[in-house]
Amino acid sequence: MLHKIAVLIGRHTAPFELGVVCEVFGVDRSDDGLPVFDFAVCSQHAEPLPWAGGLSLSTRHRLEHAADADLIAIPGGYLPIEQPTAEPILRILRAAVNRGAYVLSVCTGAFVLAEAGILAGRVATTHWHHLDRFRVRYPDIEIDPDKLYVQDGPVITSAGTAAGIDACLHLVRTELGASVANGIARRMVVPPHRDGGQAQFVDTPVPHAPTEDDTIAALLEWVPAHLNLRLSVEDLATRAHMSERTFARRFTKATGTTPARWIAGQRVLLAQRLLEDGELDVERIATRCGFPSAELLRHHFTQIVGTTPSRYRRQFRRAG
Repeated sequence: MLHKIAVLIGRHTAPFELGVVCEVFGVDRSDDGLPVFDFAVCSQHAEPLPWAGGLSLSTRHRLEHAADADLIAIPGGYLPIEQPTAEPILRILRAAVNRGAYVLSVCTGAFVLAEAGILAGRVATTHWHHLDRFRVRYPDIEIDPDKLYVQDGPVITSAGTAAGIDACLHLVRTELGASVANGIARRMVVPPHRDGGQAQFVDTPVPHAPTEDDTIAALLEWVPAHLNLRLSVEDLATRAHMSERTFARRFTKATGTTPARWIAGQRVLLAQRLLEDGELDVERIATRCGFPSAELLRHHFTQIVGTTPSRYRRQFRRAG
């Protein structure tokens, strides 16, 4: 279950890191049929906290509001090496993990989770710039510097600021399904799926960034609705009224990847939705997604998601 969300802030919370969690969970998108979360920012202090750029931040919610939250998030900015985190915050985090709630850190928020002791025996990550400090402070915690985020049980740690978006959307996808995560991502104008599915981390994200190339942009909108077609580079170049060479160059410039890789990623995204939401077998899903065979679907699916279609369906299929 993922409904009540509490974000714990302190005197050194970074605005952007806080904004990441607020944007994913704190915006009412019910006009798009998306769930509305019971969202609150909580502080130990009743008085306004000094913030970046001469701003101050205040909230009417105290720490006890987070006592029954389904997710407690810690934005970056806390650096316990310089200033230890208040014990009441650490107690709430420990209690959350003990009762099975999720705990998620953005960027250097991982330092707080480590100080609370809830990363002991787990794998975690944090911003690359602070890896050495983290290892010196917590030498017994296994840190993975190569991942955008890592989930280990109910604890999720993300790397830099933008990776916090990936981590939050991953959790939404895990608990509420692909359509909800994709709907939130579309409203945020961010890639809807950069996570590694069941593998729980990102190695090779499939970019789908906005582009100023109107011809390519129109094609990016057209392709997802026509994935059952052949969609070779030759076919797409013809549709775009370009030579294959010019088309491939402009496509790569606009998206950061090749046409073949981008299309394979879009087909896998569609396969994930069909695996989650329906009962079609893998062979029919392959046909629906434009793969010549189920074997080719399995190949690309495993490469991109990090697990097989059948295992993914068992993990992410929606309940009745």
